[in-house]
Amino acid sequence: MLIRPLFRTTLTAVLAATPLLAAPAAAQLKVPRPSPNAVVKQTIGITDFTVTYSRPGVKGRVIWGGLVPYDKPWRTGANEATTFTTTDEIHFGGKPLAAGTYSLLTIPGKDEWTIVLNGEKDLWGAFEYKPEKDVMRFKVVPAAAEAQEWMEFGFEDLTATSANLALRWEKLRIAMPIAVDVNPMVLANARTALAAAKPDDWRTAYQAANFCFNNDVAMDEGKKWLDNSLAIEQTFQNLTLLAKWQMRAGKRQDAITTAEKAITTGKASKEKVDTEATEKLVADWKAGK
Repeated sequence: MLIRPLFRTTLTAVLAATPLLAAPAAAQLKVPRPSPNAVVKQTIGITDFTVTYSRPGVKGRVIWGGLVPYDKPWRTGANEATTFTTTDEIHFGGKPLAAGTYSLLTIPGKDEWTIVLNGEKDLWGAFEYKPEKDVMRFKVVPAAAEAQEWMEFGFEDLTATSANLALRWEKLRIAMPIAVDVNPMVLANARTALAAAKPDDWRTAYQAANFCFNNDVAMDEGKKWLDNSLAIEQTFQNLTLLAKWQMRAGKRQDAITTAEKAITTGKASKEKVDTEATEKLVADWKAGK
């Protein structure tokens, strides 16, 4: 008589708990966004840039002064605020900007736009935007452009040290200038790499010297790096660079002799070395070119 009530009580407790254990987890249904996500990346020099945004469409609407009001902060896209990332210190809109990720907002105007970088990078639209968190502002002038249905960011007018981050949508283009001081960054990296290089590493010193020669920067330091590379091991690569250095210094015969040594060294190397370009250099130099 004591067992049955105890069994009934235990069974009731188990049955009451069962739905909690057996209930399936809610499924996450993935559906397309009306404004799809997009990421655009670009390297300038050795600096990497990333813009993450959502792409709204025109869809027959009035955009400027309509869907996107004038003189009010705009997320510069849809959904979450657009973000702009740089891996190094740069100049953006002519102003210095530290490495990092920022929210990129804009304040469109009929004749002039204000570009805003804000330190809070996890904003939903412009609803949580706090002007006191702005890192920088600068102004640009919008330009007429070919029709663009889906809003698009891109890196245009690319050079070795600069580009424009361009926003295109509807029939308008905004260009935000980027400038990167490449040479000092590469030289700083070279000095760090050389300080950590192994005693038998001729390549790092060669690469650093080759950068100096090709960009006509820090030539005295670059020549020391080349001499260090040659002191470790004479190879087709660093001998060819030495020949070019000698030729630039006006030492034609020395350059020819060194280049011929480079060709011989290359052909004797266990590595597959293409000596054709250096052979052409020698022929040109002997011809007085």
